[in-house]
Amino acid sequence: MEDMDMSLEAVLELETSAVARRPRADRDLELLEALRLHEPTAAERLVTTYGERAYRLATSITGNKQDAEEVVQDAFWTVVRKIETFRGESAFGSWLYRIVANAAYQKLRGRQSRDRDLSLDDVLPSFDAQGRHVGQIADWSARVDDHSAQTELRVALTSAIDELPPVARAALVLRDVEGFSNLEIAEALGLSVPIVKSRVHRARLFLRKQLGDAMTTVDATAAASCGS
Repeated sequence: MEDMDMSLEAVLELETSAVARRPRADRDLELLEALRLHEPTAAERLVTTYGERAYRLATSITGNKQDAEEVVQDAFWTVVRKIETFRGESAFGSWLYRIVANAAYQKLRGRQSRDRDLSLDDVLPSFDAQGRHVGQIADWSARVDDHSAQTELRVALTSAIDELPPVARAALVLRDVEGFSNLEIAEALGLSVPIVKSRVHRARLFLRKQLGDAMTTVDATAAASCGS
């Protein structure tokens, strides 16, 4: 199980190319001061520092690039206008991500979509009373370093992430892509730490299962081609 968790992390790194880390709070002091003084370049510095990560979070929640762009624009405008309300009780990054997440959830609710959240209980691996897997899960961990399989892994990973419910998707992105702690994610998404842990764990299980199923299909197709 540990090897497969490490392999899942490796695949996530393939998808993101590099794991972004949240700047330490003290690295934002100059940015905060510029925003509070309404310096002409403050908004531009805000976008440069947090733009890409805010966009990833917004996309993970809305599932729509155009909506994500609008969310980030609205959220950053809110940050600029309401910077005086930031009291430093949490890291500036967590405060900003909370604004982005709230804006994304509002956008999601405002969109009259017929899509329903996926019930992970319907697709997660089955467990017995002792918490052990019932039935086999394909072990694709050895395929992570196989260059011939990386394209299939990326496609399967992107598809699986897109199928996650918005909150689970956002929690997973913040944890495994942005490198946030569970506490930071809880602050950013307005959840409790136990709920964050549960959402991330269940999301990882779902991705592992989907990747295993995808690689099993790829291997079966390759075997059939060789045999024909």
